[in-house]
Amino acid sequence: MPTSSNLFFFFSLLICFTYTDGTQLVILNSCNYSIWPGLLGNAGHETPREGGFHLATGQATLLDLPDKWSGRIWPRQGCCFDQTTGKGTCQTGDCAGLLQCRGTGGVPPTTLVEMTLGTSVSDLHYYDVSLVDGFNVPVSMVSVGGGGRCGVAACEADLNVCCPERLVVKRGGKVVGCKSACLAAKRDWYCCTGKYADPKICKPSVFGNLFKAICPRAYSFAYDDASGLKTCKTSRYVITFCPPNSW
Repeated sequence: MPTSSNLFFFFSLLICFTYTDGTQLVILNSCNYSIWPGLLGNAGHETPREGGFHLATGQATLLDLPDKWSGRIWPRQGCCFDQTTGKGTCQTGDCAGLLQCRGTGGVPPTTLVEMTLGTSVSDLHYYDVSLVDGFNVPVSMVSVGGGGRCGVAACEADLNVCCPERLVVKRGGKVVGCKSACLAAKRDWYCCTGKYADPKICKPSVFGNLFKAICPRAYSFAYDDASGLKTCKTSRYVITFCPPNSW
């Protein structure tokens, strides 16, 4: 659990706004273990912090993102890096064995936070928590301000404790991740690819429905826009690994 000093630091980040032309993200680790967030800007967008850093239990950090930034953030866990070279491994979410991912995405299964903070035709922000690439750590993204129109994107439950056996990923005998049906089966029907690349045809599998029942505010399959995608317009968001009501 976060210590009182770490909580004070976190709330200080929320109160002490630093005005920028873009958007600020407060990234908080509420897990009882370390998290190494991985970051990747979409094509044409920069990757903050060279793509990765460490957050101990209860730690928070502030990211200043440029206007209209688009990209993803994911939790890496069970990592061990050489402090000199920055090379090592992670049990989940690994990005080429590097502390700073530098343009490399995370190896699934991993819970993804995806966002597009404005476009060339709109200043609205779009964001989601996706289970399309599977799950490793509970995550939420909430707005600071923005009013009731801003939704909560989240998978706050620990899907690892109820992951179907055929989707389980283990390291050292311990369950550390849960694959999506697409990742496990690699079939068009599960992945919404090929002739199934159509929202009128591709529907959630039994596994997608299970994920949706447990995490209704997250994407469960490729075309889950109706309940998975959130829309907002504010200047600050909080991304929390292992949010308080995780179980």
